[in-house]
Amino acid sequence: MKITKIETFPVAPRWLFLKMETDEGLCGWGEPIVEGRAATTAAAVDELADYVIGQDPRNIEDVFQTLYRGGFYRGGPVLTSALSGIEQAMWDIKGKVLNVPVYELLGGAVRKKARMYAHVRGNSAEELATQARSLVAGGYTALKFGVVAAMDWVETPASIDRAVEKFAAVREAVGRDISLAIDFHGRVRRPVAKALAKEIEPFAPAFYEELMLPGNTDALREVANACAIPLATGERMFTRWDFKAVLEDGVIDIIQPDISHAGGIWETRKIAAMAEPYDVAVAPHCPLGPIALAASLQIDFCTPNAFIQEQSTNVAYYGDESNDMFRYLHGNPFPFEAGFVHRTDAAGLGVEVNEEAVRSAAVVGHRWRNPVFRLEDGCIAEW
Repeated sequence: MKITKIETFPVAPRWLFLKMETDEGLCGWGEPIVEGRAATTAAAVDELADYVIGQDPRNIEDVFQTLYRGGFYRGGPVLTSALSGIEQAMWDIKGKVLNVPVYELLGGAVRKKARMYAHVRGNSAEELATQARSLVAGGYTALKFGVVAAMDWVETPASIDRAVEKFAAVREAVGRDISLAIDFHGRVRRPVAKALAKEIEPFAPAFYEELMLPGNTDALREVANACAIPLATGERMFTRWDFKAVLEDGVIDIIQPDISHAGGIWETRKIAAMAEPYDVAVAPHCPLGPIALAASLQIDFCTPNAFIQEQSTNVAYYGDESNDMFRYLHGNPFPFEAGFVHRTDAAGLGVEVNEEAVRSAAVVGHRWRNPVFRLEDGCIAEW
């Protein structure tokens, strides 16, 4: 079996899908994307395809090594995300060849269902609390949301109070049986991080995600020494080599590799295995589309230290035509019940892509760009 063709499709809202074809008629799908840089990532896929066309799609490790090490420059978000989408499609094909789900090829299942969390949207404490109640009513037992926007190096007490008020409102709205995590998006600097971590701790957050940008381990150690809330990071890290230092530092409690950025399915499983002897949990990052989510779930089902899964849109609302998660699929590969997605035995990644819908959407494409935050004095802030 040989790979004969690789195509990419930019589809709304901000995703990039990849189709891999073979000379035996089987095809596989992947999701290579750097959010806001879809065209750049598609160009990288096109360049890497020169090394992939003609190869056997079942030789995943060899192709990974070729794409990662074959060029003088390696790693980084664009190249590794392009590699990730190619690698996912190869696993999809291999699973279909053997008529088994990918998790069966990675040691077999360790759980029958994977816990999911939903994102709470809203700007005010009242808006966040209202939507949180709605999501819990829809079956979710875990939620995540942000409590800060553009943040300066040092903030006023009132700014800290507003962030705390938002989290406290959601906690009051849903009670203590619901897990609530905070995504700080790397917006917070050391002086503010210490204050926020301390002030929010009494309301029992499940974890602080990207409280500071990667590379600030020394500052995170101060936070870890001052509070008992688990710290999470990893969505902007690529391959085992980035995660190696984080694990050795011993500050992070939860790693969040992204299966469409970190190097693909097999690389993410290796990262999770590295984390296990450090007693570090895995919560795969996935603010992406249904192919990336399906690939992430393959990891969740076979990884002992994976404990919760992110999603971009709402898998609980299958049948809603406005739901971006399902518009590009045939059927529902994510059977959701009481906070969990149940494991299925569908071959490969377990998704049946609606190729007609994908090709139609790709004609329009998208040019999504992330917002740019600026402070009152005009200085740019982290988004």
